Amino acid sequence: MRAWDATTDVLVVGFGAAGASAAIGAAAAGAEVTVVERAGAPGGASAMAGGEIYLGGGTPVQKACGFEDTAEAMRAFLAAATGPGIDEERLDLYCEGSVEHFTWLADMGVPFKASFCAEPCWEPPGDDGLTYSGGENTWPFNEIAPPAPRAHVPQMSGKKPGRRSGGWKLMEHLSAQCRESGVASMLDGRVVALVSDADGAVAGAVIRRFGEELAVRATKGVVLASGGFGANPDMVALHAPQLCGQMPLGTDGDDGSSIRLGQGAGGFTRRMDAAQTAIPTVPALLYPSIAVNRFGQRFINEDTYAGRVGQAAVFHQGAKVALVMDEAIFESVPEADRWGARPTWAAGSVAELEAEMSLPTGSLQATVSLYNEHAARGCDPVFHKRPEWCRPLRPPFGAIDLSALPYAVFTLGGLVTTVDGEVVGSDGPIPGLFAAGRATSGIPAWGYVSGTSLGDATFFGRRAGRAAARRERRPAART
Repeated sequence: MRAWDATTDVLVVGFGAAGASAAIGAAAAGAEVTVVERAGAPGGASAMAGGEIYLGGGTPVQKACGFEDTAEAMRAFLAAATGPGIDEERLDLYCEGSVEHFTWLADMGVPFKASFCAEPCWEPPGDDGLTYSGGENTWPFNEIAPPAPRAHVPQMSGKKPGRRSGGWKLMEHLSAQCRESGVASMLDGRVVALVSDADGAVAGAVIRRFGEELAVRATKGVVLASGGFGANPDMVALHAPQLCGQMPLGTDGDDGSSIRLGQGAGGFTRRMDAAQTAIPTVPALLYPSIAVNRFGQRFINEDTYAGRVGQAAVFHQGAKVALVMDEAIFESVPEADRWGARPTWAAGSVAELEAEMSLPTGSLQATVSLYNEHAARGCDPVFHKRPEWCRPLRPPFGAIDLSALPYAVFTLGGLVTTVDGEVVGSDGPIPGLFAAGRATSGIPAWGYVSGTSLGDATFFGRRAGRAAARRERRPAART
């Protein structure tokens, strides 16, 4: 680079929850901040999310709803649910700082209603501010740590899931705070390259915007925060081939560009094969039914977090899964709440249903017989489903072929960072380069819990922004 077209202290790539939080954190630390976003408005995948933010340890909303919680219980659950291979230091900081982070979000204007949603759902259909989101009250987690709901949902009315829900409300307030903090934004711009100086420190970036390329100098650092790589078929095929053919959840901007930019600067990646996979049914149908594989056998307790069932289905059953129920279960869910689901097969007996599903002779009959025997007593000694969801299946029977439906997926792997967001390479942290959000390998190591993406993004986005702002301003140099 012979000349710079613009200069800022901290350049943030991506204007979702991670990027906005990084920008706010950097501005609060006294830095001049510019956020570049390839879309025409802030939001990204964060604005499309249900808005669950995983927080615990005794937040005001938890207390108001009558739930006791501790940072130790929160950590014990997350260590089990998001492992194996958790980042111990990251998880410690996240749990210990959870109550303070709730306060920070509230200070940003994000509203949380002190009411609890107890019904099984992907996200609260109303404006309730607290719900279970990770199977905390189900086996085996209820034996590992005292259960407590920790998904905090921004309050809003008129939700339109997938388009305008709690994530949209979160981004409304974070982007407004960016404006109030004096953060400059460069919309419709795509970062195509990072620029390093002669010492290997990242000094800025090249941005393509409206057919022109601009070189923007970042005197303190660049924060990469433009999401994962679920919308990049080549990267998915390379790193997470079991996701091929499934439905990526997010935006077209989740193409792994931040990850590849970080790799180009020498950054390491981790857990690139890890992903969240949402089973394509509603929890209200899933919980009382039984999920069976291609051998007619159950493989998990159906009343746990539906995303955990989805991971088990895709990564351990090849997505060849069916949901077996009876007419009473199906009719118990209002048609408007079924996502258009209808039984793929129906029969008057389990033997007939088994034949319709082309399962091994006797397999489903044995599964249903064993399940019904114990469910009649309100127990499930095989997978420990909670008594309230244990009821014998009675004719007529039906089954929904979940292998014929797309699983909504998003990636969890990304750049390796310190707890302050510094991107790590072969010689340690790369000077001037930071990252946050789904562009990094964060709290979800392999398992996933709804709310840990937005929680991780905002919590560690703040830290990355502050760390970049604290970095000593480097003089202009030939790069």
